[in-house]
Amino acid sequence: MKDYRRYRTHTRSRRLQGYDYARAGVYFVTLCTHERICLFGRVVDGEMRLNAAGRIAAEEWVRSAEIRTEVRLDAWVVMPNHVHGLVVIGPPDADPGVDCIDPHGYRMDGGDQEAGASGRSSLHPGPSPKSLGSFIAGYKSAVTKRINRMRGTPGAPVWQRNYHDHIVRNERAWRALRRYVAGNPARWDADEDNLEP
Repeated sequence: MKDYRRYRTHTRSRRLQGYDYARAGVYFVTLCTHERICLFGRVVDGEMRLNAAGRIAAEEWVRSAEIRTEVRLDAWVVMPNHVHGLVVIGPPDADPGVDCIDPHGYRMDGGDQEAGASGRSSLHPGPSPKSLGSFIAGYKSAVTKRINRMRGTPGAPVWQRNYHDHIVRNERAWRALRRYVAGNPARWDADEDNLEP
């Protein structure tokens, strides 16, 4: 089984150069809390117990997909200091298993050479609309605002900068990632990101 723990450890941009993250696809994403503090709750007997901040993270994950017709959620979990999720980007009527997995990996967008991994020109920074980056930016912003309002800490960071994504290239990988997400709480005691004493 592939070790997906490494996807939680990077904060610099890991976007695939030349890939259009607004095109139909299935993505495995990991978002970590600022300084990996255990903000969202605790794992007890192999089950995640969300606290108030964790419930906000879970509610906004679902809500973010509800307000974006191009996004569908697959397996996801809020852990004490990170969130894992499988996110499907594509038309509402697409069959994720057929229409959203590119078995060849990716196609270069063939656009402007100044365009980065977001598919946008350097003259227009930020994620492309209806893209994975747009979904993540909206989600992180909504969670941050609600948690800071609850804690009375306006402007305090909640998330590490950036996030990690992995483009899912076939159904076998998709099934493996679903198992990984579902089993995350049960593996928490041995997790390298478990900073609890």
